[in-house]
Amino acid sequence: MQKKKFNLSGIFAIILAILILLIAVPINLIFTYSDKVYDMTPAGKYTLNQKTTQLLDETSDKQIEIYYLYKELSLSSFQEEPQYLPLYHTLDEFGKKDNITVINFDPNKEADRASALDPSNVLGINEGDIFVKCGDVIKKVSRDKIFQTNSEGIFQYAGEELIASAIKVCTDGSLPTVYFLTGHGEKSINDSYETYATTLKANNYDVQEMNLDETGEIPSNAAIIYIAGLTKDITDTELTLLSNYADKGGSIAVFAAPCDTKGRFNNLDKLLEKFLLGIDYNYVTEKNSVNQLNNREAKQSDNYFRVQYTPATEDFTEDLTTDINYLIGQGIYIAGISNTRSVYEYTTENAYIEKSPIVQNILDATTSKYTTVSTPMGGDAVSGDEAETLTGEALYFGYYSYNKQTLGKLILFGTTDIMDTENISFTISGTQYLAIFSNTWLYNTDIEMGIGNKSTSYDTMHFEDATEARSVLRMFVIIPIVVAILGVAVWLRRRYA
Repeated sequence: MQKKKFNLSGIFAIILAILILLIAVPINLIFTYSDKVYDMTPAGKYTLNQKTTQLLDETSDKQIEIYYLYKELSLSSFQEEPQYLPLYHTLDEFGKKDNITVINFDPNKEADRASALDPSNVLGINEGDIFVKCGDVIKKVSRDKIFQTNSEGIFQYAGEELIASAIKVCTDGSLPTVYFLTGHGEKSINDSYETYATTLKANNYDVQEMNLDETGEIPSNAAIIYIAGLTKDITDTELTLLSNYADKGGSIAVFAAPCDTKGRFNNLDKLLEKFLLGIDYNYVTEKNSVNQLNNREAKQSDNYFRVQYTPATEDFTEDLTTDINYLIGQGIYIAGISNTRSVYEYTTENAYIEKSPIVQNILDATTSKYTTVSTPMGGDAVSGDEAETLTGEALYFGYYSYNKQTLGKLILFGTTDIMDTENISFTISGTQYLAIFSNTWLYNTDIEMGIGNKSTSYDTMHFEDATEARSVLRMFVIIPIVVAILGVAVWLRRRYA
């Protein structure tokens, strides 16, 4: 009789399993104790980008404070919230630097501490906001931007990009500054334009006034130069300085409200011509009562009227109107303008300059004709004759122009009512929003660090049709089953071998 063989495979498997446990458990405990994290995500959601690391090395001599406003007093609590893990690891890595202090507190319980981050009460304090401070410079990172959802519905983490951008701005020593030119009869940011200036400050700009003819130079921290509501022309010196500024990629905002002056603004015209834009010397009203809007006294007025915002097209790289058109469609704002002149573009073509209207008058719904009236104001005899021919024509009240070669940008509106507390009305709120939004286009205070948003990556398979999908599905189901059956059969055959 053949001797029965003794099979050690089962005992060996048990011993091997015990050995693996004896090794794996201590290793797991060691890594748990050391809180060591290995980021296996393709986007690196839980580790700092190389560009962030380089920025931190470059600013290692600066004392930086990062405040996270949250009800939980310990960042470690975020470890229990999967959606907050990327932010936790970002702040945790920042806090490991000797020159960076990460502080979190509840703004509802420590109001005084929160107010110290926003002494002018213009930035706004909300739970979930982040403030970066270096010296006297403070920049806010809004909670609404830290986590985003893109157009495809994918949840993304933008916190590292935004916080790194804020560190860059603060360690540079000053916020990007919007300078309002003075010396031409303009109103002041400390009076009529104060509310608008406060809105700019809330968007992380510093706002100052500047008499350029006296200073003789444009400061290096100038983000945008405003020419708003001038009643006399800029000087030759200012024209030269502003032209050079534009040629070096500077951004200019012109709000040329109608005014009754003798002669043209020749130097302003030359500055606008660099961007292939111009202003009409007129005052535009609306004779069609259907298109008229209420003024500040809630009375229908011919100089408050409906407009439309020119839709963006595929022919242009810049898009300033999609957001406002969406909000108008939702009934949040009203598409209106008041006390305005018309503006225009030169027919001359320049391959480097992209220009497009963004605000225009609307047709009468019944007659399909324009019912705006153009009355001469300011300028000279020639401009007066030109103004009279514009009645009943398609008119524009806002333009943008972008020189792709020099990177210079210019926004042009024919009114200042959208920033003037003496004339602003809800009926022109759409154009006011467009003007405020245009500042981000002219100069975004969030510096592009090149880190980008981080999202979870998913592997996907694409099939031509349902037949192909079923075939692949069968392959993934049947093959494992066959392999399993063969394995069992071999095991049964060799079980008593």
